[in-house]
Amino acid sequence: MVSLINGDRRTGGPEDDFIRRHHKHDVGDNQCSSSLVKHIKAPLPLVWSLVRSFDQPQRYKPFVSRCIVQGDLGIGTVREVNVKSGLPATTSKERLELLDDEEHIFSMRIVGGDHRLKNYSSIITVHPEILDGRPGTMVIESFVVDVPDGNTEDETCYFVEALIKCNLKSLADVSEHLAVQGRTEPIDRI
Repeated sequence: MVSLINGDRRTGGPEDDFIRRHHKHDVGDNQCSSSLVKHIKAPLPLVWSLVRSFDQPQRYKPFVSRCIVQGDLGIGTVREVNVKSGLPATTSKERLELLDDEEHIFSMRIVGGDHRLKNYSSIITVHPEILDGRPGTMVIESFVVDVPDGNTEDETCYFVEALIKCNLKSLADVSEHLAVQGRTEPIDRI
């Protein structure tokens, strides 16, 4: 399923090609999966620098209050994030699965925490595009997760999609704000 966050549903466009190529999830019984797309009016190096920051998800994820990393930020590194109040969780333990700076692919898997997102994994890809005649970025995030007992597939997908939409909107807001300020290069520390 492809949901375009900011507008019209297109088929056969570059989004579909990127999803087929980079967003492959093995979806089992009692699991749901989806892909979401966000177009951001900021250059790719800036957006990618925020997405790839496994040790600082709070730079753009509004529900993360703190992040503690165990490891060297290579594949297999584990982070424990504290979740702000208002969500049905306080912590999430996440493992870095893939970080490809050339292809701009980021993948993580949830390996623990006090929430109901079991067997959750996500892939984020970042792609250059031109928006309103200026350098922009298309971000695609896909996921797969178990459907918890007592919930339907639709309810589970709706909940996870809502979280991702908030994160992608915040990523766009932060990136576009920095771009308007003239910060178009990768951000090391905010």
